[in-house]
Amino acid sequence: MKRVYTFGNGKAEGSADMKNLLGGKGANLAEMNLIGVPVPPGFTITTEVCTEYNEKGKDAIVAIIKDDVEKSIAHIESLTGNKFDDSENPLLVSVRSGARVSMPGMMDTVLNLGMNDRVVEALAAKSGNPRFAWDSYRRFVQMYGDVVLGMKPKNKTDIDPFEEVMDGVKEKKGVKLDVELTAKDLQTRAGKFKAEYRNALGKDFPDDPKEQLVEAIKAVFRSWDNPRANVYRRDNDIPYSWGTAVNVQMMAFGNLNNNSGTGVAFTRDPASGEKKLMGEFLMNAQGEDVVAGVRTPMPIAKMAEVMPEAFKQFQKICNTLEKHYRDMQDMEFTIENKKLFMLQTRNGKRTARAALKIACDLVDEGMRTEEEAVLMIDPRNLDTLLHPQFDK
Repeated sequence: MKRVYTFGNGKAEGSADMKNLLGGKGANLAEMNLIGVPVPPGFTITTEVCTEYNEKGKDAIVAIIKDDVEKSIAHIESLTGNKFDDSENPLLVSVRSGARVSMPGMMDTVLNLGMNDRVVEALAAKSGNPRFAWDSYRRFVQMYGDVVLGMKPKNKTDIDPFEEVMDGVKEKKGVKLDVELTAKDLQTRAGKFKAEYRNALGKDFPDDPKEQLVEAIKAVFRSWDNPRANVYRRDNDIPYSWGTAVNVQMMAFGNLNNNSGTGVAFTRDPASGEKKLMGEFLMNAQGEDVVAGVRTPMPIAKMAEVMPEAFKQFQKICNTLEKHYRDMQDMEFTIENKKLFMLQTRNGKRTARAALKIACDLVDEGMRTEEEAVLMIDPRNLDTLLHPQFDK
């Protein structure tokens, strides 16, 4: 039984038709590699391992996949020249969930995994940007504490320990936004985050990247069973037995400098179905910044002005993906120092009106037959078009 599938540099052990095994995200990461779309290298732990995790327990599954995960990390290291815990070219990874069907925001993610006191200095020296290094470190400590260790509010009245530290640092500095903090401020914040960790758990923050990775993988599997995921599955008729895959990828840094950024986009308007790029983009940011509401993103069209070369490449990739999947795509991407990486693509959710227009347009564009277009429409959505509607 194969439990881990690698991808990177245009090659992949999986493909788009393996969603049941690799989850939607993992299957499409593999497929993008196979069709020449730039994707950070990585690997996918299958949904079957999640089922084993729930049946056999977390300790048993860690022992079962340990060798495969170590070989897959070595595969990323061989492709990138970066290594875990290296003092010159450190490897950092993201750890994300990926169910068979899209469950946006329901499960957990850890970014910048692999950081410790040695790596942050190496990253500062390599990038020439200490602020970026410490920003990545404080993000990791906060996300790891939140996702892996459950150091987050249990209800609306609880205070988030990390947010409290964050607000205190900004108040003392007299600023409102994270981007206004210096490297020294972020170093202070990272230290206070680690102190919160020590106070809560009675031990120091883990600095071994391999230990961090194992715990993050377990946390993603565990999040399949969290309350919000359970409610979402019940509302959308998703079987518990399906489980989630785990995707581990080399980090692409949208917060590296002012030639970097991150965004989300649709190849067509999900509200109207109109054929035009829709989405948002943030300069010098990581993925969670776009949806967190702490900064105001730019419309995706603005990217053509601030990063014209990357935008031109992005438009070309959008066309490639839509033609390949023969459907509107919902995408996530990061630009690291003008280099574009695609982090995800999937068939985008849309309104009933948009679904009808897109299906008809795909027939007119020669991408779908009339029979296929009819099957793209959910009868429950079609019913909503027959009822009175507000004028937009």
